[in-house]
Amino acid sequence: MSDAAQPTAAEVRAAAEAVKTALDRHLAAVERRSGEDDPAVYEAFNQLAAAAEVYDELLYERYDEVTPFEIPGGDDSLPPYAGPEEPNALSVLIRRDYSVVEPQRLLAQAQRVEAVDREDLGGRDEDGASTVHGALGVLFGEFEPDEIASRHKEFGLEEGDSTLWVTAADDPAEPGEWLEAPFDEVDPERVVCRFDVSAVFDEEDDEEDDEDADGLDEVDLGEDEQDLEPLDADR
Repeated sequence: MSDAAQPTAAEVRAAAEAVKTALDRHLAAVERRSGEDDPAVYEAFNQLAAAAEVYDELLYERYDEVTPFEIPGGDDSLPPYAGPEEPNALSVLIRRDYSVVEPQRLLAQAQRVEAVDREDLGGRDEDGASTVHGALGVLFGEFEPDEIASRHKEFGLEEGDSTLWVTAADDPAEPGEWLEAPFDEVDPERVVCRFDVSAVFDEEDDEEDDEDADGLDEVDLGEDEQDLEPLDADR
């Protein structure tokens, strides 16, 4: 970037002052919060995130330096929040992806559940766990999704991407009105917050770590290097 296009020192200083002001506003909003979903706190959070992003960008352009701050939960694809300032109802939309990596473990767990249910039913035959899709139905019918998420390895599953959206509403939905198509009528402007987990993010972090490692000078450890043993990953 040419010198003419760089921000001035005064602009960087002004951006830093904006971050300080946003920090004060965020702390004040947190101290006055009226509940877990206080919209004033979300607004102050977003203002702080925006101010920090501007400061980080100007600091880099002017001085080739970065800040240590990372604000989670943002998504540039979502429009600004335009829902009620004091939501009376919330919807939490969750998607979790899994791979079936150990079908036999999955079947065995489902069969254990069926064996217990069979005893409760007085010995009547249940055969839902004889196939993988049947076993999935048994397990997801028996356990809450959060419990399956925390115990997925026990069930022969491997986690994939996941996303959680919290949306605001003026009033609770009528019973049954959204069940046929639960995700079809989400208003992006009423998304209060969103959290994504993806292996893609981990791969990007690993690539950055590899690039940093490539830039390190090699160190000669001498004869002691031969005595080193690899660490056990489980420790």
